[in-house]
Amino acid sequence: MSLAAPLPVTILTGFLGAGKTTLLNGLLKDPALSDTIVLINEFGEIGLDHLLVEAVEGDMILLSSGCLCCSVRGDLVATLEDLLQRRTEGTVSPFRRVLIETTGLADPAPVLASVISHPLLSTRYGIDGVVTVVDAVNGEDTLDTYPEAVKQAAVADRIVLTKTDLASPEATEALRRRLRRLNPGARQLVAAETTAQALLDAGPFDPATGRIADVATWLSEEAFRDAAGHEGHDHGAGSDQSPHDVSRHDAHVRAFSLATDVPIPVAALDLFLTLLPSAHGPKLLRLKGLVRTVEDPERPIVLHGVQHVMHPPVVLPRWPDEDRRTRLVFITRDLEESFVRRLWDAFTGTPAVDTPDRAALMDNPLSLRR
Repeated sequence: MSLAAPLPVTILTGFLGAGKTTLLNGLLKDPALSDTIVLINEFGEIGLDHLLVEAVEGDMILLSSGCLCCSVRGDLVATLEDLLQRRTEGTVSPFRRVLIETTGLADPAPVLASVISHPLLSTRYGIDGVVTVVDAVNGEDTLDTYPEAVKQAAVADRIVLTKTDLASPEATEALRRRLRRLNPGARQLVAAETTAQALLDAGPFDPATGRIADVATWLSEEAFRDAAGHEGHDHGAGSDQSPHDVSRHDAHVRAFSLATDVPIPVAALDLFLTLLPSAHGPKLLRLKGLVRTVEDPERPIVLHGVQHVMHPPVVLPRWPDEDRRTRLVFITRDLEESFVRRLWDAFTGTPAVDTPDRAALMDNPLSLRR
């Protein structure tokens, strides 16, 4: 008997005052979120009066949209485990997805890691995407002042701009450019025009049908490649960021991609995926990839990692399109692209003039540590 498809989990994050609560209130009315468990930090922050139908039990309430809303009290892992048990016992509706709203100061990476690294949760839940809310009026100052806000934007799959009606078009466009540099692969949306469906199903799979979704869109390798190609060339007159402005927190963040036509041995891939997160996990904000292996070139492997935690690799039954290259995209903090590329080259055997001796590296892999 095969296990049911993992329940998709969406993380909703954004800095204090960005408008995350207002966005969530609107989303809770959307039919696309029916059969959804919504985990929030405090009911008092959400205007639920017009949505409340009845109390279900304890800290769970049923909304008119069909959502079950649950206040996160204590450990998130314990809450998610409890929901699975209630679902099995039939004491809650058979929900089809989970939406987790973080606090404004939260780093979303530990939330992602809680799901990805837990032996049970990683088989029953799957990260569908991270939605980050950014204030168009104060977004620039927030990114300048708070590294948490930069990280929230860097790990996002969707970035929702709020208060665009209060900001000038020029300021909004400058913020958009800055966010694209931080995270080229994130789709940018305007809150006033956004539906719940536009924020969901941001992962590589279609949770409703189990079929392969648009992996290329999820990976966004072209956007990362283009961003890397233009790095250092968009700081002329009128630019909103100087290449020497190291006071900005996002000056430490880099987005780039690696690609190769050569199939990769699984053993080499395992070594790379072991060393990079273990040696530089805090600097590896996000990694996504599609890999063609020597052992099974017709069935690509999907990779997804957050800091030191790698989601168990998933083997697709076939390639989603005609592009059969190995493609990896990275968002890092204080970790140079050249270092990641040299490490990749060392383990995969890709020729590179600045690659250290591979045999020596195998004897002492931490010699590449910085």
